[in-house]
Amino acid sequence: MALGYLAVLLLVPVGLVFWRTFEHGLGPPWHAITSHEAAHALWLTVLITLIVVPANTIFGVLMALAIVRYRFPGKGIVNALVDLPLALSPVVVGLSLLLLYSPRLGWVGLVLDRHGVQIVYALPAIVLATIFVSLPFVVREVVPVLREIGVEQEQAAATLGASGLQTFRRVTLPAIRWALAYGVILTTARSLGEFGAVSVVSGRIVGKTETLTLYVQSQYEGFNTTGAYAASVVLALLAIGVLLSMTLLRPKERAS
Repeated sequence: MALGYLAVLLLVPVGLVFWRTFEHGLGPPWHAITSHEAAHALWLTVLITLIVVPANTIFGVLMALAIVRYRFPGKGIVNALVDLPLALSPVVVGLSLLLLYSPRLGWVGLVLDRHGVQIVYALPAIVLATIFVSLPFVVREVVPVLREIGVEQEQAAATLGASGLQTFRRVTLPAIRWALAYGVILTTARSLGEFGAVSVVSGRIVGKTETLTLYVQSQYEGFNTTGAYAASVVLALLAIGVLLSMTLLRPKERAS
């Protein structure tokens, strides 16, 4: 029953997209995905992911360490705020950023516009929106593992004269590496596939601020189903590639 449920909700829809993409051969989807607009949308999506994933990985580890290892005023509020992007609709996130950074609506945007800095309808707004919606994944994967391993090994390393950086690199990081890896996978997948918040702040400018998810919608609404299916397959292959790479590396790590 579980496998059937998984097949109906995941395998059949994704498989149908792949079939509709290649039902007339490789030529039409290849021509669609190598067009200038599609190539730029793919490049922009990859660029955003390359910025967002390292930023949220570093922040996620630091925030997880702060939540588990330290006591500070307002810790409970901070712990709850980490989950805010999961509770808010991405469209609300995009609207909030628009109200804050728009030169016509937000006071921050007005100040930045006076200095020639454009946030909304440009790359910075897309990056901010994607960082916001993908922020919790690394934190929520690492926090339970940090609580599980405790502090005994870290205290022993400190007693033996290890610095804080050495303790993290040789004790903490090896213990959380797979939780961190899964958090990175989830962050990558969300960054590649984010639509709602990006659609609000990007302006959907073709060849400038149109990501691959926005490209899929624009092509489908323009009755270019081949282009929409081809771009969807590329997004799926990117996500599957990240997942398979981690799945293949883990058995090697266990064997070593």
